[in-house]
Amino acid sequence: MDLDAIDRKIIARLQGDLPLISRPFAGLAQDLGLEEDEVVRRIQALAAGRVMRRFGATLRHQRSGFASNVMVAWRVPAQRAREVGARLAAFRNVSHCYWREPCEGFSYNLFSMVHGRDDAECRSLVEVMALQAQAEEFELLFSVEELKKTSMRYFDQEGEIHEG
Repeated sequence: MDLDAIDRKIIARLQGDLPLISRPFAGLAQDLGLEEDEVVRRIQALAAGRVMRRFGATLRHQRSGFASNVMVAWRVPAQRAREVGARLAAFRNVSHCYWREPCEGFSYNLFSMVHGRDDAECRSLVEVMALQAQAEEFELLFSVEELKKTSMRYFDQEGEIHEG
């Protein structure tokens, strides 16, 4: 799917927070000089074309009772990476799961972010995950401090590629 200038401007505005009003796309449409139904149609096309995966709320997990998170670095044979990754990703406490090429001196190739109410819950969840995924080799990398957490911005408000 090729994006035109209007699609990029819509995406630029959807990268941030939607206003908490009954018709959030009406203001967006007015801002762009479009009809609301055209904006909705374009958003639906972006979703159908898999340019946009979803709309979702960003939960500040520390404020909602999930004060602990741990990045788990897993070492699995490359031929099992997709299978094990799918099993790990299926856990509801997992927010991210990536397969990456290992680097020299660090042979882990799967990474999952696990969220829990405390460190003990995270450890317990990882043990269950390891058993179910048949992945015994892993390291726990607990977060110490959140230094930055934002959504990626791909386009500026004019629909141009966002630089920096």
